[in-house]
Amino acid sequence: MNQPQRVAEQSRASAETAVNLRLNLDGTGEIAVDTGFGLLDHMLTLTAFWAGMDLQLHCKGDLNVDAHHTAEDVGLTLGRALLEALGDRAGIARVGYGRVPMDEALAEVTVDLSGRPWLEWRGGELLPPVLAGEEKDLWREYYKALASAARCNLHVEFRYGQNGHHLLESAAKGLGLALAQAVRRHGTTVRSTKGGLD
Repeated sequence: MNQPQRVAEQSRASAETAVNLRLNLDGTGEIAVDTGFGLLDHMLTLTAFWAGMDLQLHCKGDLNVDAHHTAEDVGLTLGRALLEALGDRAGIARVGYGRVPMDEALAEVTVDLSGRPWLEWRGGELLPPVLAGEEKDLWREYYKALASAARCNLHVEFRYGQNGHHLLESAAKGLGLALAQAVRRHGTTVRSTKGGLD
């Protein structure tokens, strides 16, 4: 039986950014991302690819200040799209885990689409203070915004590594792999002994 594709479109506009996004959880890997910040584009592309999702995303942000608002608002918009596309979350596996090495670096990402927003961020001290001209805390804020808006538990742990790009890439791929598992259709009921997710 063919099931409808889970698609969401989200926009966010403020004095700092304008974000437009279309997400298809059941896509074929059609990805087009342009945030104006190349490293963020790269990580978003990796996550969508490893999740097997279609993602079209455009953001015009105040990069003349820095990339903080861009990363945070992209995380919020992506999280809201994920929440919308999942609907009542009935029939999904709900949890997922990704552990993807990138040369010397390894990060682990675990997600629970539980309706309970939380980011656990560990091993961030392994990241260099500055990556692609931006403070490393920008990445924690991106993942925090994503977890908050998607209303999910998201645990990101950098286990080891020396290269900041490799560490971020390992996490981005791990997130994609974890999401691919978590959004997988598993049945018809909500996967919770409570009978609901909140």
